[in-house]
Parts: sequence; structure tokens; C-alpha cells
Amino acid sequence: DVQLQASGGGLVQAGGSLRLSCAASGLTRDDYTIGWFRQAPGKEREGVSCLSSDGSTWYVESVKGRFTISTDNAKNTVYLQMKSLKPEDTAVYYCAATYRSGWENYGIDYWGNGTQVTVSS
Repeated sequence: DVQLQASGGGLVQAGGSLRLSCAASGLTRDDYTIGWFRQAPGKEREGVSCLSSDGSTWYVESVKGRFTISTDNAKNTVYLQMKSLKPEDTAVYYCAATYRSGWENYGIDYWGNGTQVTVSS
């Protein structure tokens, strides 16, 4: 079974940093895309960032220049380094993976647990 275990959320002041981790296991093929979604209260879940098997990355416009996605293949872990955090980044962040193209809610094959990120002003 595929398991995605997210961790690293917390409470931080605006301008601060956090690093989220997603430990992945059970992905039997190499051609997957892995990354992060987030869902703020009262809002739809949105894609934040993803990393494709060819090494390409994608970021939602609102986090470009502040968030960085990376991977440690030896540990099968994907990281989301978040800097210059803003109150509007407050959300539950979910790790996700898919063998399909695109990075939309409806195209995700596997969801991990969520980790709460709260940015205070």
C-alpha cells in the first residue's frame, strides 16, 4: 500500500519559516509526481507545489520565490521549505502523489495526512 506521511507543520509568526516533510512508501513505479496541496478554512483545496519524475517543479503563483520543493531519494522523502510565510499561507497542508499528468485535486491517486500550518500576523 502507498503511504504518505506528512509532518513539520506548526505555528509561526509572519516572515518566519517552516519545513514540511512527506515520507513516501509503496510507490512501485518511478514515473510519479509528488507534492503538496493546502486547504484553508472555508476554501477549496489547492495545489501548492509538485515535483515530477523528470525533475521539473511547479509552484502556485502565490508561493513562487518563497517555497521550495525538494527530495531526498535515499530517504524517499519530499520536503517543502517555506520562507517569508504570510498569514494567508495558514492552512492544512496535504502531501499527495499521482501517476497521472497534472496537479489537480481530481487527478490525485494518493493522499497523505494533513499537517496544520498557522501563520500569525
